[in-house]
Amino acid sequence: MSRQDAEYRARLLGAVADPVRLRLMSIVLTHPGGEVSRGQLAAEADGAQTTISHHLRQLCEAGLLLRERRQSFTYYRPTHHALAELATLLGIEVPEHTSTAQPAGGGRSSMDLAGAVVHRQLEHIAAQLADRFAGVFSPETVGRYVDESYEMLASRSRIRRFLPSLTASFAADRLTALAKASGKTSGSGIEVLFVCVRNAGRSQMAAGLLHQLAGDRILVRSAGSFPVAAVDPTVIAAMDEVGVFLGGTYPKPLSDEVVRAADVVITMGCGDACPVYPGKRYLDWPIDDPEGRSPAAVRRIRDEIELQVRGLLKELL
Repeated sequence: MSRQDAEYRARLLGAVADPVRLRLMSIVLTHPGGEVSRGQLAAEADGAQTTISHHLRQLCEAGLLLRERRQSFTYYRPTHHALAELATLLGIEVPEHTSTAQPAGGGRSSMDLAGAVVHRQLEHIAAQLADRFAGVFSPETVGRYVDESYEMLASRSRIRRFLPSLTASFAADRLTALAKASGKTSGSGIEVLFVCVRNAGRSQMAAGLLHQLAGDRILVRSAGSFPVAAVDPTVIAAMDEVGVFLGGTYPKPLSDEVVRAADVVITMGCGDACPVYPGKRYLDWPIDDPEGRSPAAVRRIRDEIELQVRGLLKELL
């Protein structure tokens, strides 16, 4: 490598060394369509517009991003050179056609690299979980569940932020449930599954309250038949008032193995979306959906759920 090339790569690494700029590049490279508006970047990177604009300008000056203004919106997409250089720096093998001229519309090259980045992330997650579940599941089974969990979160719940870490958590939970359901582990204690439509309100509140009251005596899960991207902020605030932190939770798609592993399945407004297996206890709680409700209404729903949860806990223990 020539001195000039080494200096350029050093400047390139310097441009993405800042965690905010690295986050912005990650969003652009993995975003469907290969380009993102400045407003979307500010929202997904959790930053002020002025701060995000500053970092985007530096990435453009470094030759990593292209800026294009269309009507009242500004869009950013990775440059062809950025794709090739970042692939090299990250040790990612990119198909040969991505090193040729960038296609019109910005797209195929960025999507190829995005796919390569995701593939590498999922391989790393699968390797970690294969160690964790060694002797229980084969690496091939673990890898299949990791890939499937990623697709479920990305498509069904439309989650975009923190997909790799959420995939690791979701896949691990599904594999734990599968181990119990298939008799590979004994699985001590009672398991309760709460299911609602979006897994952003009722089921999250019920799961949080039961976990707070029962502790380690009961394993609690929640899921949604049509999960959304995030737990309702009003629900998080209402639960925080009673000492239950939901800020670290996320909506999860309903999967077969968590139903099979549960001893008690409680549905709240999701109809017949939940599969029925013999030997399990099924309950339906007719509780209002807190979505779009006032803080006072959400508190009433929370208190109603707590009464139900306390009654259930008394029966189970």
